[in-house]
Amino acid sequence: MEQWKINLTVLWFGQFFVMAGMTMIIPFLSLYLQSDLGLTDPHEIATWAGIIFAGNFVTSFLVQPLWGKLADRYGRKMMLLRSGFGMAIVITLMGFATNPWHLLLLRMLNGTISGFNPAAVALVSTSTPKERVGFAMGTLQSGATAGTILGPLIGGLMADAFGFRPIFYITGALLMIATLLSLVTVKESFDREKAAAVPQISVLQGLRELNGIPQLHALLAVTLLIQFAILAPMPLIPLYVQELHGSAHNLAFLAGFVGSVTGLSNMISAPILGRIGDRGIGVSEKILGISLIGAAVMFIPQAFVTSVWQLLAARFALGIFLGGLIPTVNALIREYTPEGMESRAYSFNSSMIGLGNMLGPVIGGLVSGWIGLQGVFIMSALLLFGNAVWVKATLLRGGSQASGR
Repeated sequence: MEQWKINLTVLWFGQFFVMAGMTMIIPFLSLYLQSDLGLTDPHEIATWAGIIFAGNFVTSFLVQPLWGKLADRYGRKMMLLRSGFGMAIVITLMGFATNPWHLLLLRMLNGTISGFNPAAVALVSTSTPKERVGFAMGTLQSGATAGTILGPLIGGLMADAFGFRPIFYITGALLMIATLLSLVTVKESFDREKAAAVPQISVLQGLRELNGIPQLHALLAVTLLIQFAILAPMPLIPLYVQELHGSAHNLAFLAGFVGSVTGLSNMISAPILGRIGDRGIGVSEKILGISLIGAAVMFIPQAFVTSVWQLLAARFALGIFLGGLIPTVNALIREYTPEGMESRAYSFNSSMIGLGNMLGPVIGGLVSGWIGLQGVFIMSALLLFGNAVWVKATLLRGGSQASGR
């Protein structure tokens, strides 16, 4: 097997375990706070659940550009190993938390040492032949998205089978195994002497330089709005499923299944849409625009379903279009980024993912208090429709000319 394919295969699993570890607590976080950490007041539980879930993404948003700068200077594989081993330890420690503050601080520490995903994206994008980048980005991102969305299903299943604390131990062990596999099998062609000879600029200077490229500026904004729209309803899914299901029987499993079914269709569509994006100049931009509109449309029926199975069907259809979003953004970032700054560009994009992940659940929870759970789905649809207009105005207009530079 060619080395770029080995890298892609191993890092797919790494992406999956990293994102599953961050999202698996969604179905049982409030229950964990109640049964194991001693909270009793429903309002207090809801407040802590939102803060703890967002804490991981707050620190991730702040530090990702620093890790991107270091990856461009010392290599992407080093950042992979630093992040993978660190998160394996921290996630394991979450199982020993005895109060909400412990869990919050560990989630924030986990976000601080994260950086596996942007380093993996940068490594795969620079080691893959240009004519296969779209396929590689789609495949790699399907691992991250599958982890994000299948994480709640895994968490729900393990919560019913083992209780809450063992989930953290199991996830930490799996992440450790994935990182060890990366250490042994992943190869990177990185010239440290050449990288050391490049004048070092600060994180802010790097941001200014990349911000001067209009297409990158637009892509970062697209990433932020995509993640906000996707994550806004996620913490509310268990409550919505409870309302539709009307029973406590297998509630954690159903909530996890509804939250994760999107990942099944995403895993199928992302590589296919990525391969289509490799066909020629301007195709990726069109895939991004169509996928945004399709995802926006698929959010609307979720607000009007009357059963869990209808919600499952709508979210499965949503995943088909989600497969054309972040992977296409990653492929376009590679296209427009100057050589030697790939990791930095992907780290800024990862910061936008973290910011969207952080703001989405918090604002989604606030909005649901005003307009109900169904209103959050409508809000997400409107954001994605607006995002499609942004893409048409900035990338589709003259995108082919820019791509042919």
